[in-house]
Amino acid sequence: MTIESTPLEGCVIIKPAVFGDERGYFFESFNQQKFCDLTGYDTVFIQDNQSYSTKGVLRGLHFQTGDSAQAKLVRVVKGEVLDVAVDLRSDSVTYGKHFDIRLSENNNLQLFVPRGFAHGFVVLSEDAIFQYKCDNYYDKSAEGGIHYADLDLAIDWALPQDRLVVSAKDVELPYFNNIGQLGF
Repeated sequence: MTIESTPLEGCVIIKPAVFGDERGYFFESFNQQKFCDLTGYDTVFIQDNQSYSTKGVLRGLHFQTGDSAQAKLVRVVKGEVLDVAVDLRSDSVTYGKHFDIRLSENNNLQLFVPRGFAHGFVVLSEDAIFQYKCDNYYDKSAEGGIHYADLDLAIDWALPQDRLVVSAKDVELPYFNNIGQLGF
């Protein structure tokens, strides 16, 4: 396993060592000790989530606030997605900036998204199975989000607008300039 920095401090790409032969492949998808040693984060993941989505489905941009804020370690089991993290930490030099990466079953990359970030993804393949580990339990009363098409964020979702499938809830999310100070 190796770690690669992103332009957003604390948000890192994790590349597992994949061992393949004529039978297929094997890789260690997570190791708590290696994760802590390589990232410097003593994050303990307590909840695993998985979603299935079809091409064009966009989930995000979501976050949780206060004591319910979550760090996430995300990866794709099947298919390919464009994964996006937005820095919401008001004291960060990259506040309001985003980073995107293609995660797929072929590249086996993972993205660690620390607390204080919004997160979302769009499915680029015919379908995708997306997994994420969280370091805090989901708390409906602490959920928040930012509109996926916010012009100030200028995220290129890699698909035409008319191909995106977005939930009614996510269409109603506020724009970045309207979320206020979140205390991250």
